[in-house]
Amino acid sequence: MNKPVEVLALAFSPRKGGNSDILLDEFLRGAREAGAEVKLYAARDLNVRACLECGECDAAGECVIRDDMDELYPLLINTKRIVVASPIFFYGLPSGSKAIVDRTQALWNRVRLNPELRRKDGRGFFIGVGATRGKNLFEGTSLTIKYFLDAIGLPMEFESLTYRRVEAKAVVKDHPTALREVFAAGKNFAHGMP
Repeated sequence: MNKPVEVLALAFSPRKGGNSDILLDEFLRGAREAGAEVKLYAARDLNVRACLECGECDAAGECVIRDDMDELYPLLINTKRIVVASPIFFYGLPSGSKAIVDRTQALWNRVRLNPELRRKDGRGFFIGVGATRGKNLFEGTSLTIKYFLDAIGLPMEFESLTYRRVEAKAVVKDHPTALREVFAAGKNFAHGMP
């Protein structure tokens, strides 16, 4: 019997039950229906300090800060499918989640020192929502996600679903296609080819 696909989900919204949480829940419902085993972590529930840029991780790929990243590091470096869901704050990630991304500098060093840790068969996915309709609303965050995936040893190319003009809490439930699209994407993410 085949081992179920593992999906690591990172909820980056500081607002519990907000629009990106709703979309992520639906994505994960699709992934579970396709047989995936899901682990979900919300940045708002984690104690993650900002990167000190001390350079201590350069030599061995190990961060000297002891906090909840200790639990995330092995998942980030070993899981082949990772989905990130986030609202956009000032054209970027919310501050608590950006600390998680910044702290993966240690994993970038680990992968640099041990290239066999790079998972060529891995996949990343980004779900984003933002209040404005600005043309470049998701560009900065997409670059951040791209290099976050590279830092943890996944391919830099990733799939995404993004939605503009989504602001009031839970208003995404009224979107004509969003819930259906993320559910289908979650199913594909769980069993589709990388």
